[in-house]
Amino acid sequence: MDFSVITVLCLGDVMLDRFLYGSMDRISPEAPVPVLLLDSRREMPGGAGNVASNVISLGGRAVLVGLIGQDEAGSSLRATLAEKNRLVDATVQSGARPTICKTRFIAAHQQVVRVDEESHAPLAATEQDALCRQIDAHIGACQAVVVSDYGKGVCTPAVLAHLFRAAQQAGVPVFVDPKSTDYTHYKGATCITPNAKELAAASGMPVDTAAHVEAAASKVMAQADAQAILATRSEKGMMLVRREGEVLAVPARAREVFDVSGAGDTVIATMALAVGAGMSFEQGMRVANAAAGVVVGKLGTATADIQEVLHELEEQSGPDEVPHLLPLSAACAQVARWQARGLRVGFTNGCFDIIHPGHISLLAEARSACDRLVVALNTDASVRRLKGDTRPVNSLESRAAVMAAIRYVDAVVAFDEDTPLELIRALMPDVLVKGADYRPEQVVGADIVQAAGGRLVLADLQQGHSTTSTIGRIRNT
Repeated sequence: MDFSVITVLCLGDVMLDRFLYGSMDRISPEAPVPVLLLDSRREMPGGAGNVASNVISLGGRAVLVGLIGQDEAGSSLRATLAEKNRLVDATVQSGARPTICKTRFIAAHQQVVRVDEESHAPLAATEQDALCRQIDAHIGACQAVVVSDYGKGVCTPAVLAHLFRAAQQAGVPVFVDPKSTDYTHYKGATCITPNAKELAAASGMPVDTAAHVEAAASKVMAQADAQAILATRSEKGMMLVRREGEVLAVPARAREVFDVSGAGDTVIATMALAVGAGMSFEQGMRVANAAAGVVVGKLGTATADIQEVLHELEEQSGPDEVPHLLPLSAACAQVARWQARGLRVGFTNGCFDIIHPGHISLLAEARSACDRLVVALNTDASVRRLKGDTRPVNSLESRAAVMAAIRYVDAVVAFDEDTPLELIRALMPDVLVKGADYRPEQVVGADIVQAAGGRLVLADLQQGHSTTSTIGRIRNT
């Protein structure tokens, strides 16, 4: 899972999040209130700025567009942004409104009080024009857009309309974290990510059950002409309702929750990166669910880095949750994790159309030569080119499901080419396994693996077993 080439434009209400930490051990003599003795302070970008921070923490690049005031908080915010690699500060400075600043006072890991500084004045025409110019200057270099609407003034109908037009022209997906209850403001969004309370307010419908959430999401999705609604449901997990396709849900993993601040920012940043990188909505939702699980276990406005998310995905995965067929990015990440733990990763490939004892013998010997075994399957089109129009008998999905159930196999991937050469280059296994009917110089990728310090294993084959002969016997009966 590599997001290093993905850039996300983050538009919305940019804030400075301040955390003042201290201890409380006495009551003020002036009033019946506790006295907080300050020990330390922390400052970080909040709102759309936290979305950008999450994009960076997950390995991507971010362009941040919003408004900052000409004040002390604005200077502090710009200083924190300047410290972040892979972030382009495209914020607009306003002389008419203050920097949005949220100051939280923390004692004994609990938030005691929060003080907000902000303006409720509508945006001036000059401020809207400046935001639109920044959108136009940067959207061409982005693979996804996030609208982080906190209802603080930046996401006006004019600015949003300009953004959606620019994104449509650039062919870039737009993800919206909504505040308005009128979803026509987000018309043309790719995906909108309300929490349960926001979904209920926007739809005017109950959201107590999964059926309620689906109905409410369908209603607001139609209003926004969006492709999908990703409803976050706290301890109930997430539900993805798409304009085309079945409704999908993932549960939240039971954990101790320290702070939900910024969890929605993490979800939308992850979804934007995932879909921008070519993942499906379903894959993006599962990664986003894992990322949210990481940040709620931290105090304050937190981010999740990519290694934490990968670890969380491993922790969450059960026998029914692991996809039978890994996309290339997920397979590369899995192999890298295994190798980082000092495990030897093996690789073998084939059509594996009808599994027979010869296949099982090959897989058993392959697994005995390594600690983890990756099996690469030819796609249906690849099988047809190699075996003819009557093959495969079983589809790729069926073959992958059977292969993933074999105890010698740890991961299943697919390749559409005639050979797995590019897949081997990407995964760089430690052990390459083929049948003993091949000579070493005939094994695709053997030179690459051996040049990198790996080895080639030619496994003995059980005689008398083949898919072709099995098909022949079936036809003769």
